[in-house]
Amino acid sequence: MDIGLPHTIQGAGGGGYGSFANGDAVSGASHAENGTASISEGGGAAGLQLMEGGSVRAMSAEEERLWNVVGANSLDFDAWVTLIDETEKVAEGNILKIRRVYDAFLAEFPLCYGYWKKYAEHEAPGSTEKAVEVYEHAVQAVTYSVDIWLHYCRFAINKYEDPDIIRRLFERGLAYVGTDYLSYSLWDEYIEFEYKHQEWSRLAMIYTRIFENPILYFDKYYSSFKELAANRPLSELRTADEAAAAAASLVSEASDNVTEGEVPSDAVEQSSKPVSAGLTEAEELEKYIAIREEMYKKAKEFDSKIVGFETAIGRPYFHVKPLNAAELENWHNYLNFIEKEDDFSKVVKLYERCLIACANYPEYWMRYVKCMEMRGSMDLAENALVRATQVFVKRQPEIHLFAAWFKEHNGDISGARAAYELVHTEISPGLLEAIIKHANMERRLGNLEDALSIYEQAIAIEKGKEHSQTLPVLFAQYARFLYMAPGKEEKARNILMEAPEHVQLSKPFLEAMISMETMLPLPKRIEYVDTLVEKFIVPNPDNPNSASMAEREELSSILLEFLDLVGDAKFVKKAYDRHLKTFINRTSAILKKRLGEDLSSDKSKLAKADPAATSPAQSLAGAYPSAQNQWTAGYAVQPQAWPPVAPAPVQQWNPSYTQPAAAYGGYGTTYPQTSAPVPQAGTYANYQPTTYPAQVYPQQQSYAQPAAVSAPVAAAAATPQVSTVPQAYYGSYY
Repeated sequence: MDIGLPHTIQGAGGGGYGSFANGDAVSGASHAENGTASISEGGGAAGLQLMEGGSVRAMSAEEERLWNVVGANSLDFDAWVTLIDETEKVAEGNILKIRRVYDAFLAEFPLCYGYWKKYAEHEAPGSTEKAVEVYEHAVQAVTYSVDIWLHYCRFAINKYEDPDIIRRLFERGLAYVGTDYLSYSLWDEYIEFEYKHQEWSRLAMIYTRIFENPILYFDKYYSSFKELAANRPLSELRTADEAAAAAASLVSEASDNVTEGEVPSDAVEQSSKPVSAGLTEAEELEKYIAIREEMYKKAKEFDSKIVGFETAIGRPYFHVKPLNAAELENWHNYLNFIEKEDDFSKVVKLYERCLIACANYPEYWMRYVKCMEMRGSMDLAENALVRATQVFVKRQPEIHLFAAWFKEHNGDISGARAAYELVHTEISPGLLEAIIKHANMERRLGNLEDALSIYEQAIAIEKGKEHSQTLPVLFAQYARFLYMAPGKEEKARNILMEAPEHVQLSKPFLEAMISMETMLPLPKRIEYVDTLVEKFIVPNPDNPNSASMAEREELSSILLEFLDLVGDAKFVKKAYDRHLKTFINRTSAILKKRLGEDLSSDKSKLAKADPAATSPAQSLAGAYPSAQNQWTAGYAVQPQAWPPVAPAPVQQWNPSYTQPAAAYGGYGTTYPQTSAPVPQAGTYANYQPTTYPAQVYPQQQSYAQPAAVSAPVAAAAATPQVSTVPQAYYGSYY
């Protein structure tokens, strides 16, 4: 079955490490014959000079400024729109300027079908062939868009006289989008085309095909079909194939000696007569209509199941504005429903529709890849992964981490390493999750020294940074990794001993040190750990500490538990005395507050009691409420020497690289978007979530709807932020 694989368009500035599984990749920014220019690594106008006949074309000052803006940030949609407007104003018929700006823009935002249309309109007056070339690139970039096929077909109707050329184009488009619930506009255009040519049999066949799947305004098409059938004879409604089949049926009934499939030469001529014994032409027409009515009813049943999902889709096209949480959840629910249907084509086409509106949400790409993999269609899985990593979410590290995981588990180790290297060097250097996952992969492959080298290189880089937020966690993770490696326990301890020379003491780091020291073999370095914790919980002018009182008290409690487990009485007493001295005032204030709340609560309960129902014993207790309740409450809230350890709060990703992990249960990292998070429950449980302290990444461009855009523009959505649930610092690694 030919589902149709959208071609890959390599965006400007996007790194790639995978090969396109099916078909050649089409570069939206490398058509030399179109005068295309791409954005150089350095950005700015210098990397975007337009060459013509060996000379550099002059640019206006505003053009040069805008090229510099998009060169510095190629995701600045508003700047691109302004640049296109400026170029169109000053081009004065210079098609090379037009080609350059549209090719560069559409390399970044290939799903903006309105701009493909505008580009083709610029080319059409000078060259129909060039306009066709633009439309061909457009349908490769946004294959499952009804709108781009509609514009292409209208263009063909205006440019070509041969109806068969136009029909072939309609059929190409409908093969991809004909079952789209919003494909009515393309079907209407096709119906109008055949009506003008009075091709009644073709028109009847179009209606028959529509009845196979529900679309918007479905009842309108059934009414139009019945009107057509009422006004045209059956012989005009049947196609040649249908007429031949009817003739074959007649001959078969007439003679049992005719081999099945052989049709007499005059059978087609007889097909206008009744094809079944005893049936008049009116009865045959009724039978013809009844067959299509059954198709219509069956499709209406399916329509009742999906109409709720379809009406909840507020924006089916691609745009730079984020989708709201309800719409994102609706897509997940719709996909859940359609995956249960035994129709692979419907599954693929709904995913492709979804990935027009949700193209900048990595969890949908990951879900698509996993769905295709589980259904045994690795070509579609790899195609989707290439498009995600090279075009639509190519700057978001989590899609590359997913790609590394996917490639490793499918035996492409070199591809997995390349994905990690791309994150390390270009996408997000120093990303803690990438370092840990890369090292873990090398360990699984038996390359322990390579795994250790990954940590050591990362630590060396972070040491060169001032006030690195990653370095303390790297030390802790590296020590834990070493502890799990055979024969590396002592090295793990030495790593933690070295760390305080390079990092500022913090609660997560000291908590990690205490945990590691608990697991490491004897002798325990109790005095060293106690000294570090004391520096943290008892700050002085020479050792400033920005930690809150609650954090310091909690760490002191953790130390008390540790010393009670492995220390002697001397260290336990020392730590306990320090804890009381440092936090006694805070504890007393908390006790007084709780005692006051308890007394107030008890008094209110007594005030509400029914006097008539009070027993003598209860009356006696009520006469001395304060004494009795103070005794009980006082003991109920006595401070414990070792309070329960609360989980350390998880620090979130930078908003540039966050997204709702729960939306894709099987691959649960945090993902980058700016809209509200959507809680989701997935079944893709092979990729385990981890959460790490926040790191600083380059900020993504926030987009706004440009006032100057006249055509509907669909482009990359920004990213929903994740709301993480506090958990233990060590997460799933311990």
